[in-house]
Amino acid sequence: MCRYWLFRRGIAGFRRAFSSRTACLWVLGGIIVLTSGAPLAFGSAGNPAAKSRDDKSQDAPTTKLRLRVSTNEGKPVGNASVYVRFYTDGGLMHHDKLAELDLKTNQDGTVKVPPVPQGKILIQVIAPGWHTFGKWYDVEQDEKSIEIELEPPPHWY
Repeated sequence: MCRYWLFRRGIAGFRRAFSSRTACLWVLGGIIVLTSGAPLAFGSAGNPAAKSRDDKSQDAPTTKLRLRVSTNEGKPVGNASVYVRFYTDGGLMHHDKLAELDLKTNQDGTVKVPPVPQGKILIQVIAPGWHTFGKWYDVEQDEKSIEIELEPPPHWY
């Protein structure tokens, strides 16, 4: 195919096809392909910065939360939506990004939260017929139980 193309176009066509601008684009494309393929071939072993980021995320201390949602009278609130938001590594420009877990309470009004990183944690509870609850907690323990009391909604006239 290539020989046929060269024969039909002649030497002038060959020069046009591989001008200095096209050659520069081919070289740039090759450099991009080679540099983007290097981390895939060697993994993170050749990159100490990636290695330290991996170690940091694995060594981050976690906490197990146990939440109990009840009314102001002490009765458990079943089937309430619980949103747990916390910061994780790896956001844009290496800023922390906000991750979220969506959970539901059981009939006892309790919910077990999977291990989350220690630090600032936002807990929001939404239940039909009750005032929405939301509060930031600073958690530094390995395990923590949090009691949440929902208030009745304000009276509408």
